Amino acid sequence: MSDEQDITGLLLAWGKGDRQAFEQLVPIVYDELRRIAHNYIEREPSGHLLQGTALVHEAYIRLIDASRIQWENRAHFFGVTANLMRRILVDYARSSNYLKRGGGAQHFTVDGEALLSPERAPDLIALDEALDRLAAMDSRKGRVVELRFFGGLSVEETSEVLKLSVRTVQSDWSFAKSWLLRELTSDPHAAGTGA
Repeated sequence: MSDEQDITGLLLAWGKGDRQAFEQLVPIVYDELRRIAHNYIEREPSGHLLQGTALVHEAYIRLIDASRIQWENRAHFFGVTANLMRRILVDYARSSNYLKRGGGAQHFTVDGEALLSPERAPDLIALDEALDRLAAMDSRKGRVVELRFFGGLSVEETSEVLKLSVRTVQSDWSFAKSWLLRELTSDPHAAGTGA
């Protein structure tokens, strides 16, 4: 509880323009940021050139410019950081043509459940695009997925960040997993051709 209070205090000070607070914050949260980065990199195919440490450092650079955010607490910070890491990896995948549809695709799991069948595993870009479609349809459900899947936040932490009940987060999470599974395993050609 003391670490959470320390983190929240440093976040609030940083949000008010105290750059030293950010410098004090980084060593405290570094291990958690590495865990989040490891979760991302672990989902990538073998041979992925971006390492977890590089992902943390790139997020760190982008966080320096994020001092205008009105930080609320530890969970809010890690939620924002998870979003940054997601964007970094998707940008990396797009810029390097690292992942191509149908080639080098990997399986994603959510809470130990396979999100995709072996025949139709999407790449990170396809998952990102599906998540964007979900967020366009229901932004709250999109945020729940981002915080839970990409950020590694618990249901309780997600509830805290989004200011929702635990039950609502659980319901949104369940719906979103099913929706993403359907989106990522459906035949994109069949939907547009009437076949």
